[in-house]
Parts: sequence; structure tokens; C-alpha cells
Amino acid sequence: MTVEKKLRVSLLGGTFDPPHLGHLTIAQGVLETCQMDEIWFMPSHRPPHKNGSHITDNHHRVKMVQLAIEGNPYFKLSLIEFERNDRSYTIDTIEILKENYPNIDFYFIIGGDMIEDLPNWHRIDELSSMISFVGVNRPGYDPDKERYNVSVIDVPQIDVSSSELRDDLRNRKSGRYLLPEAVRTFIEEKGLYESN
Repeated sequence: MTVEKKLRVSLLGGTFDPPHLGHLTIAQGVLETCQMDEIWFMPSHRPPHKNGSHITDNHHRVKMVQLAIEGNPYFKLSLIEFERNDRSYTIDTIEILKENYPNIDFYFIIGGDMIEDLPNWHRIDELSSMISFVGVNRPGYDPDKERYNVSVIDVPQIDVSSSELRDDLRNRKSGRYLLPEAVRTFIEEKGLYESN
């Protein structure tokens, strides 16, 4: 009797407001370095740490992620966080995913700067027993990797943040070469991030 090999899937969560080439570079780096089968982009519904701040409408963020990942057969979109209307914690998401997909081993991608924050995550001890973290190295961080089941890898660094991009777009900068062209065109067509 042959045992079915489990798929290895890494989750990349975030507001993706907007998704940029830094996100895609990280995803591709994890895919290749960690020999993942797929990377699931998981836009957050209401991230706990961004309470009260303005986030672009869900349907626009979903469309931007779809545009960003199209053409890469290893990149998928997961809308699991949109299925719950309440504040979304990582452990709640992982519990549902593990129940729905018993044939998948899930990994969770975090930035090197986020590793230091893991002790503050909701039910982190339970979470770290359920999944492995893939930490993407950031210059200037030397985090404690042992405590929470974290593998740290190096991927090419594109120093761009969604908040900086939003500011640039509000100031009528193009975002060219920092955003996938299809995403950039969509933002222009919909007038997203324009100053009121």
C-alpha cells in the first residue's frame, strides 16, 4: 500500500494593498528554496494589527492579487480569511485549513522582522506546534529561530512597502517597476489611492 505524499504549501498573508514585486519575489524565493508545491496568497479580511486604519475594498484587493499572480501555476489565491467577518487570527485560519485539507502540510511565510514579534501572536505556542514558519531574512535582524519552529531563508530583497507605494501613487508617481504591470494598470483604471 502506497502512502500518498502530502503537498507542501506555504501561505503568504497580508493586506496586499497593493500587492507588489516584493511579495512576488518572496513567494518565488520560498517556492524554490524550500521546494514547496504551491504558494497560497491569503489576503486578510480585517488584520488584528491594522484595526481602524483604512484598507482598500476587499473586491479590489482580491482582483489585484489575481492580476499579480496570473501566469504562475504555482501561485494560488485563498479567500479563507474572507469567509469570516470577524477579526482574523492566524491560528483560526490554520485550524480551518488543516481540517479542510488533511493532505497538505502548511507553512507560514513571515518577514525576518516579524520573527521577533512571534511571542505576541495569539496562541503562538499552539500555532507553532501546528505549522512551520518560513522566515525571510531581513538585513539587521538576527532573530531567535529555535523557539517557534522557524526556518530562515535568504531571498532577493526588494525594498518596497505597500504603504510607501500608496503614498507614491497618491503623489502621482507611477509605481512602474515596483508593481506588476497588470496591477498598476488596474489601479490607474479604478483610480485607487488617488488623493481626494
